[in-house]
Amino acid sequence: MVVTSQGNHTTPVTPPPGGAVGAAGAEATTAASSSGNPAITKGKNTGRTKRPAATRSVAARRRDLPVALLLILPSVLGFAVFYAYPTLRGIYLGFTDFHVLTPPNWVGLANFREMFGDDVFWHSLLVTVYFVVLSVVAGTLISLVTAVILHRVTRSSALRGVILMPFLISNVIAALVWQWMLDPHLGVINIVLDHVIGHSILFLGSGPWAIPSLAAISVWKWMGYYSLLIFAGLQTIPPTIYEAGRVDGASEFQMFRRLTVPLLRPILVMVVVLTVINAFQVFDIVAVTTKGGPANASNVLQMYIYDKAFRQFDFGYAATMSLALFVLLITVTFTQLRLARADESDLS
Repeated sequence: MVVTSQGNHTTPVTPPPGGAVGAAGAEATTAASSSGNPAITKGKNTGRTKRPAATRSVAARRRDLPVALLLILPSVLGFAVFYAYPTLRGIYLGFTDFHVLTPPNWVGLANFREMFGDDVFWHSLLVTVYFVVLSVVAGTLISLVTAVILHRVTRSSALRGVILMPFLISNVIAALVWQWMLDPHLGVINIVLDHVIGHSILFLGSGPWAIPSLAAISVWKWMGYYSLLIFAGLQTIPPTIYEAGRVDGASEFQMFRRLTVPLLRPILVMVVVLTVINAFQVFDIVAVTTKGGPANASNVLQMYIYDKAFRQFDFGYAATMSLALFVLLITVTFTQLRLARADESDLS
C-alpha cells in the first residue's frame, strides 16, 4: 500500500495484484501527488511549455513573405510601368505645352482655359453624352429582358454561349462587319429595307443616323456580357418569392416590375456604371466606321482627343481633355453609386 498526501489527509493506494506497482498505478500516484501540490504541478508544466499556435503562424508567414513578394513583383512592375507612370505623366502633360519634338513647357491652367472656350470640345462632349444615353438606355433594357427570358423560359448553356459570342469579338472586327452590313448599296440590312420600304437608309453617312447606328453596334457588342451579369443576379433571388407572387395572383409582368427589378438593384447599378464608362470611352468603332463624320456628327470626345494628339501633335492639350474626361467619369460613377444605393439590396 502506498500512501499519498492530499492537503492534511493521507489516501491509501492499493497496488495491483502481483505485488508490484504497475505503470497505471505509478501514473495515478504521480497525478494524485501533483494535484495536491501546486508547486510540483507548476514546476512540471513550466519545463514542458509549448509555443502557441499563433506564434508558429506568424513565423510561417514571415518565411513565406519573400516568396510572396517575388511572385507579385511582375504584376507590380507591370502596373507601375504601364499604368501608374503613364497616368502621372499624362496629368503632368495636361499642364504643359507639349508638341513631341519640343520639351514640355509648363503653362499651368492655360490648357484648361483654352478647353473651356473650345466649341469643338463642347460639341464633342454633347455628341458623346448623346451616344452614352442611347447606349445605356437601350443596352440596359435589352440586356435585362434577355436575362429574364434566359432565366424564366430557358436555361440552355448553348443559348447563353451564342448570346455571349459578340462580346468575344474585337471591337474593330465588329465595327467592320456592321459597316459592311449597313452599306447603302451592298449591305444586307439595306437590301432588306429596299424591299420593305422601297429605299435604303444611309446609316453611317448621315448626321441624324450616325450616332444611333454607332450606339446600336455598341449595344449588340456588349449585350451578351451584361445579360449574363444580370442572369447571375437573377439566380440569387429565391424561387419562393415568385411562388408567393403567383399565389397572390400576380402576373408575369407584375412580378417583373415589383419583384425582379427591385431585387436586382445592385446588379443593375453595376451594369449601368459599366455601360456609362464604356460608352464614354468609345473610340474604335467610330474610328473604323465614320471617323467622326459626317460634318463632326459622330466626333465623340475620344476621337477629338486622338485627332489633337496624333494628327495635330498637340499632346499637352490632348492630355488636358483626357484629364477632364477622367474627372468626369469619376464624378458620374460616384454619383450613380450614391443615388442608386448600390450597396443595399432588398434581399437583406
